[in-house]
Amino acid sequence: MTTTTNATETHRGAPQGEPLLAATDIVAGYLPGVDILGGCNLVLHPGELVGIIGPNGAGKSTLLKALFGLVPVRSGTVTLGGEDITNHRADRLVKRGVGFVPQTNNVFPSLTIEENLQMGIFQDPKQFGRRFEFVTDIFPALAERRRQRAGSLSGGERQMVAMARALMMDPSVLLLDEPSAGLSPVRQDEAFLRTRKINKAGVSIVIVEQNARRCLQICNRAYVLDQGRNAYSGPGRELMNDPKVIELYLGTLATDVEAADKAHPEA
Repeated sequence: MTTTTNATETHRGAPQGEPLLAATDIVAGYLPGVDILGGCNLVLHPGELVGIIGPNGAGKSTLLKALFGLVPVRSGTVTLGGEDITNHRADRLVKRGVGFVPQTNNVFPSLTIEENLQMGIFQDPKQFGRRFEFVTDIFPALAERRRQRAGSLSGGERQMVAMARALMMDPSVLLLDEPSAGLSPVRQDEAFLRTRKINKAGVSIVIVEQNARRCLQICNRAYVLDQGRNAYSGPGRELMNDPKVIELYLGTLATDVEAADKAHPEA
């Protein structure tokens, strides 16, 4: 059983009170007998934006997929609002208020933008009008181009559609798997700003990112994973300036933090 001291260190900087989403001692993997995660822990409190960073192969995306029932959890628990949701099917989790945006293959290319959004709320189609108004307030371009096929969109535009579709069911938790992957620097910044905008609209977010510096700039707290385990945790800006984290995970990326802050004060 995790002691209070260890729990405080594992979730350093987390607010007091019951978390909205919690993963405790998660052991999970894709193949029988091969564990990618070796006892990961994470908590997300209402209103938070929490990042997951770490080197390639650390298990970041695997943890996100385990939370969403896409990778079998062999031991440990995932709870939502205090209720056990470990290994629940993705469609059940969507209905309970958990949204997921995968890194790739995240839109239906043959469908229009509007049809993609309809797919996002197929479990409750009567709410389409209300939710369409909400997501297009966040992403105005989607309303203007609602008849355009998703397959004709750029990578950044597809990411916007994928985020909007995940928001159609009015989730309390949104899981984002590397939303900046494959995008140009300008489009990456747009993806991070959209993430902040969604969070400010009242959605609690867990974001997995390879762009560690930018992720730490926007998130309230972050977890650093290494080889399937928790290595460090704490407030995003604090980790960005932690010598150990810089040396092991950020390298020279941390040297332009001040310039990036000035360029993106709204983030």
